[in-house]
Amino acid sequence: MKAIGIILAGGNSARMKELSNKRAIAAMPVAGSFRSIDFALSNMSNSHIQKVAVLTQYNSRSLHEHLSSSKWWDFGRKQGGLYTFAPTITTDNSFWYRGTLDAIYQNLDWLRECHEPYVVIASGDGVYKLDYNDVLNYHIEKGADITVVVRKAAEDEDTSRFGSVVVNEENRITEFEEKPLKSSTNVVSTGVYIIRRRLLMELCEEAVNEDQYDFVRGVLVRYAETKKLMAYTMDTYWSNIASVESYYKTNMDFLKKDVRDYFFRQHPDIYSKVDDLPPAKYNPRAVVKNSLVASGTIVNGQVDNSIIFKKVYVGDNCVIKNSIILNDVHIGDNTYIENCIVEAHSSIHAGQRLVGENGEIKIVSQQKNEAYN
Repeated sequence: MKAIGIILAGGNSARMKELSNKRAIAAMPVAGSFRSIDFALSNMSNSHIQKVAVLTQYNSRSLHEHLSSSKWWDFGRKQGGLYTFAPTITTDNSFWYRGTLDAIYQNLDWLRECHEPYVVIASGDGVYKLDYNDVLNYHIEKGADITVVVRKAAEDEDTSRFGSVVVNEENRITEFEEKPLKSSTNVVSTGVYIIRRRLLMELCEEAVNEDQYDFVRGVLVRYAETKKLMAYTMDTYWSNIASVESYYKTNMDFLKKDVRDYFFRQHPDIYSKVDDLPPAKYNPRAVVKNSLVASGTIVNGQVDNSIIFKKVYVGDNCVIKNSIILNDVHIGDNTYIENCIVEAHSSIHAGQRLVGENGEIKIVSQQKNEAYN
């Protein structure tokens, strides 16, 4: 493909509460055995993009460990490959990334060294499948300066978390508003963009010189009327995990057969780093219904409508309902957990009752050590 990829994976969100205290959102576990960033990386690989840069910043240790080998996404190659760029203090620059646009700007040298004419920019917190070639062909066909991948939000969906897009009958974007309190349209940005490489470099330099550091505000909002911005509509599954509620819902979506089949049984595949762990073990008293249970887990109790991640121990007479148990959690005997997200590396003492009340998702964190994955 005649494009390079950039994955923006340095951000944090207060909407994630304690879940992002010690890890980047792009490193959030999804569907038992994956990380959020796996979906963007897999889309890049499946679209035959051979050179991808991941821009990291906030709590990036876990994310860097996950990306330590590029072979899992087929980026271990002589030409191209997977690059991880964290902020670098130099004699010319003493700033951390001040925004998504500044993150790209501080790595302009890498862009200058590339020869591909186009850039695919994607967020690291989206869960979806997309062939970027289709978007690029659309971009070229329409003669666009920038193409934004959009989708139509559901009527009951909170659109204040997304960029709001107004398009005309030709799918040209006439107005772009970032995270409005009240939107006049149900068309929202998915955080995926295509732009010519030289134009991106030019717009980055112009914006940063005028103290604009966010890609949406510094480029999309600023040039919506003077550049040709086109909207490419995707109608397949897409979710963003930048809030506790959306993170919980996204994981629970994978309990639906059609969603699982779409991601894990239909070509192309989603790839992730593979741990050398034994398969899940279900002891004689285990009862598991409509749940995903990852490798390395031992179940002695009841698990219903839940996601159990890697290396979890579920004790005798435990009941887990409508919950997400993250990696390496020990749950003591006779524990009841419902409507909860249990943080990684927690140790839940025997006999506890942990319930999210009144439709709220309760975050449980009882750490046995300081490591986070």
